[in-house]
Amino acid sequence: MDNQDIRLADIIEESMLLLGAGSTVLYQLALIGVGRGVAEHSTTLSRPVDRLRTTLTYVYVMTRGTQEERDAVARMVNKMHATVRGQGYTAYDRDLQLWVAATLAHNGIFIHEKVFGPMSLETKEQIYRDSQVFGTALQVKPEDWPPTYADFEKYWDHVLATQLTSEPLVRDYVRALLSSKGQPWFLRPGAGLQNLMTKGNLPPEVRDLLGLTWSWREQKLYDLFWSVFAFAYPVVPRFVRFAHARLVMRDFRRRMRKGKRVI
Repeated sequence: MDNQDIRLADIIEESMLLLGAGSTVLYQLALIGVGRGVAEHSTTLSRPVDRLRTTLTYVYVMTRGTQEERDAVARMVNKMHATVRGQGYTAYDRDLQLWVAATLAHNGIFIHEKVFGPMSLETKEQIYRDSQVFGTALQVKPEDWPPTYADFEKYWDHVLATQLTSEPLVRDYVRALLSSKGQPWFLRPGAGLQNLMTKGNLPPEVRDLLGLTWSWREQKLYDLFWSVFAFAYPVVPRFVRFAHARLVMRDFRRRMRKGKRVI
């Protein structure tokens, strides 16, 4: 597919985007209201696989599901968010939700360009507008989003420069999140690569903020990975690259039919 003629729905199911999942979460945690909320309420550490499933379910349903399915999942997320509140934050805070959705929009473009090369401004504009559903499906209003992609870049840079902060609670949570201790045995072999991507995708100031180390050796490995991956990944058939997304959507629809927990 032409890299200058794509929409979010065309790329959202690419398995390569999972390489940005960890850094997306850490960007979110670096905004203190989100960081506190996750550290105090998230069950990711006790059920990492299921939390990944629910996150991917939300992302894929919002971009590939029917309107009825999107509405149903949004109601489930809002119900889960009802008890997520504490000092200086609530999960219904539109500014916090905007930042969470913004990290999804930003990293989707970032990872895609890592593999397939630069997008045109018009393509970024379209994907940015498509990505707004991640926030507007919940409490974010359309007018809360910066009006153009250029404005979004200014918003992104402003948040990174002036609004991100951290505290021991969040940094401890980040260390636990990146640790392989307690992870299911089948996730441990990939933990090293995921941690490399999680830290390497972040700018130095965000790594420092979250108390993460980064060495010249890690930088070399990170650069080497992308040089090889960007060569190999595009030759993999699309039906293989999209397989995990089909499985997630199939599981979601099965759970809906049987009345089982989705989120």
